[in-house]
Amino acid sequence: MKAKAVEYVKICSLYGAGFYYMPGTDTCIKLGGYLRADAVLGGANDYGFNQSSATANGGSNNRLTNYYYTRARMDLTVDTRTATEYGVVRTYADMIFSYDTSQVTGSAPSAFLAGNPSLGLYHAFIQFAGFTMGGTVSIFDAPWQSYPAGGPDSIPGGSNHVTGVNQFAYTADFGQGITGSVSIEDLTTLTSGQSNLWNTSGFTTAAAAAGGAFMTGTYGVQGWGGTRSPDIVGAIRVDQAWGLAQVSVAAHDLHSGYFGTTEPTGHPSDKWGFAVQGALSIKNIPTGAGDSINLQAVYTEVQASIASRPCSRRTS
Repeated sequence: MKAKAVEYVKICSLYGAGFYYMPGTDTCIKLGGYLRADAVLGGANDYGFNQSSATANGGSNNRLTNYYYTRARMDLTVDTRTATEYGVVRTYADMIFSYDTSQVTGSAPSAFLAGNPSLGLYHAFIQFAGFTMGGTVSIFDAPWQSYPAGGPDSIPGGSNHVTGVNQFAYTADFGQGITGSVSIEDLTTLTSGQSNLWNTSGFTTAAAAAGGAFMTGTYGVQGWGGTRSPDIVGAIRVDQAWGLAQVSVAAHDLHSGYFGTTEPTGHPSDKWGFAVQGALSIKNIPTGAGDSINLQAVYTEVQASIASRPCSRRTS
């Protein structure tokens, strides 16, 4: 008699398509991702084009400028679900591996930098019973921010969470698509969340006029001190067939360093800033099936500290 085929990998249908039981466990796992290859000809420019290696010396258009640019990238996602007596425990990670065109730096004599391999982590979190612990998109954000909507959220007050932020969040589901969330978030895990607190004692006209992506100059010496409080964030969202409405708020502690380089120079006092955001999405508009209109507005406010110019992702 012919033996029945052994099913070494069992399909897990509890959480949707693509999940399989990990052998010897009750944990279901789903692997995903993509691989992409880019080639850009004549893409060097002053504004970055989101590909910094291509734009070294881009505005000069001389013998140090790259006239073409290439990128190879692999994205890997790992999603697991484990049923426990107290509910399903989920873990999720989204990792990227990239290799970009090398670039020439400097003038004469110039230096040719080796290739630019890089690693990235878009998400890495654990979810259980309404709690989210780890790095992912802030609950402050509208669902269409950053990727895959087309790029970073760079409006004033936008948080620009392309790669997520470390947080401890709780979301309550009230039914009918209505949810409420609160979280504390680590401001140090997002460079745009703490990179623009300037001590103007180091201001120079040349540095302020320096461009780059989105024409961002340097307005002094970075004035950030150590952490004192995480960002405190809350949001209420209604997500139904007609569309989505969301109101989110955030409180942000501006904790600067010293006026000079040592403790005796003194320091400004801490200032708390806040942000309020409203977001509205209207689905299935008359222009065509699947079309939608997304609206978003953010108001931010903070009182400036002496001898520093605060501006952050949520307080400006």
